Amino acid sequence: MVLRIRKHHIVDTHGAIKNCNALWSSPFTRQTHLLVQGQQCPQDTMVKVRVNGFGRIGCLVTRAAFNSGKVDIVAISDHLIDLNYMVFVFCYDFTHGKFHGTVKAENGTHVINGKPISIFQERYSTNIKWADAGAKCAVESTGVSTTMKTGAHLTGGMKRVILSAPSADAPMSVMGVNREKYGNSFKIVSNASCTTNCLAPLAEVIYDNFSIVRGFMTTVHAITATQKSWMAPLGSCGIMAAQNVIPAYTGTAQAVGKVIPDLNGKFTGMAFFVLTHNVSVMDLTCCLEKAAKHDDIKEVTKQVSEGPLKGILGYTEDQIVCCNFIRDTYSSTCDVGVGIAFNDHFVRLISWYDNEFGYSNIMVPRASKE
Repeated sequence: MVLRIRKHHIVDTHGAIKNCNALWSSPFTRQTHLLVQGQQCPQDTMVKVRVNGFGRIGCLVTRAAFNSGKVDIVAISDHLIDLNYMVFVFCYDFTHGKFHGTVKAENGTHVINGKPISIFQERYSTNIKWADAGAKCAVESTGVSTTMKTGAHLTGGMKRVILSAPSADAPMSVMGVNREKYGNSFKIVSNASCTTNCLAPLAEVIYDNFSIVRGFMTTVHAITATQKSWMAPLGSCGIMAAQNVIPAYTGTAQAVGKVIPDLNGKFTGMAFFVLTHNVSVMDLTCCLEKAAKHDDIKEVTKQVSEGPLKGILGYTEDQIVCCNFIRDTYSSTCDVGVGIAFNDHFVRLISWYDNEFGYSNIMVPRASKE
């Protein structure tokens, strides 16, 4: 069998599954090094990044940046919380644990591992002199600014804005799938959603090797700030999340069509929000044009996870559950042990993702390449 991946990656997989137990890495073995400090790049060569919005994603992007040592966080802006609370939420994360380093507020700055970070609390980005902090790339993580109107950030020396949300009009890009399509000429780029980052790498692998006729995706998603803890007059979003499984619309299927144009119009899907605080799982059910045994799909997925999509698409055969993926840095981990093949043309694939840290983690290499 020959494995074909876009961008001219071709890998010979003949006999590749022999002795594979010694080769693939499970979430259990990966978890031990997820948050180990990465090899630091020289600080004067790092992209200087400012984080706008210090909620769940902004805070975890900052953590991921310090864990990797690949970008230089020079400024944080959030007009809703004060500096002392920024320090607290960064240091003590009830889901991802305590930050293993030093954190303090000092002279109006947020000091992490001895590095002072400028703090701004202006509501409007245009009022902030980002050049004073040296920031060149902005991670827009408020969840409010999700369109090309975010161009207001491109002032004071700012050259690039990365949206941590899907966008109605900004180009959407997924690392490992179509990141190379959007060079530095694009000033505003959306990182799509956490679920799109889970689905797109796996869908591309299956499409490139077996061709997808039609697909249906379902995400069983951890609750988010959108779901309320008590009844509220907000339709399905106002249903009490602590007592209900909540069906909801998701734009992921349509977003994949934007990220992989060949799949445009071939996918649909939905979401179920459940009472878990983090980690979600995606079910991709699809009809294949080319016949494929389940072992063929396992073989291809494993090879790609160790090659072109290493660090983005994971692979496991372990009998795992959602808690095993807390702080997992992969965008998507295909759980081939629970995949089902109804026949050679109709398959069901399962992939896990930490919808908070996995998504935040992928923002760092994106920013470092800007």
